[in-house]
Amino acid sequence: MPRTPPASRDAYRHFTRFETRWRDNDVYGHMNNAVFYEYVDSAVNGWIVGSGTLDVPKGAVVGLVVASACVFHASLGFPDPVDAGVRVDHIGSSSVRYAVGLFRGDSALAAADALFTHVYVDAQTHRPVPLPEAFRRALRTID
Repeated sequence: MPRTPPASRDAYRHFTRFETRWRDNDVYGHMNNAVFYEYVDSAVNGWIVGSGTLDVPKGAVVGLVVASACVFHASLGFPDPVDAGVRVDHIGSSSVRYAVGLFRGDSALAAADALFTHVYVDAQTHRPVPLPEAFRRALRTID
C-alpha cells in the first residue's frame, strides 16, 4: 500500500467506536500492530452483520479475507477510544475491497488507513459466487 497522507473522517461513511484495553498496548505503550487489524476486521464484519443482508456466520455465502494492508500514521493505545470508519473502495462480481480508517477518539485525521478485501464464496464449496443483490445494494450505501 503506497504511503499517503492520513485520510480525514469525511472519507468514510460508517463509524464504529471501540474501547481500547490495557492488553492492546505493547511494551512501548503503543497499540500492537496486530490489534489494528483486529479493529479493521471487527469494523468491516460488524457493518456486514448490521446490514442484515448476509447471515454471518451460518449463511450460504461467506466472505474470506484474501488481502489486507495498513499504513500507520500515528500511534493508538489504551486508554483512548478508537473510531473505525468504513467505506467500500471497489465492488467486483464476487469481491469487495473495503477501506478502513482508525482514528484516536474524535481526531480529524486517521492514525491508520487500511485496505481489506473479501471474496464471497459458497459456504460449502468455498468457490466464489456473485454477490447477493441485497448485499450489493447495502454496499452501495457506504461507497
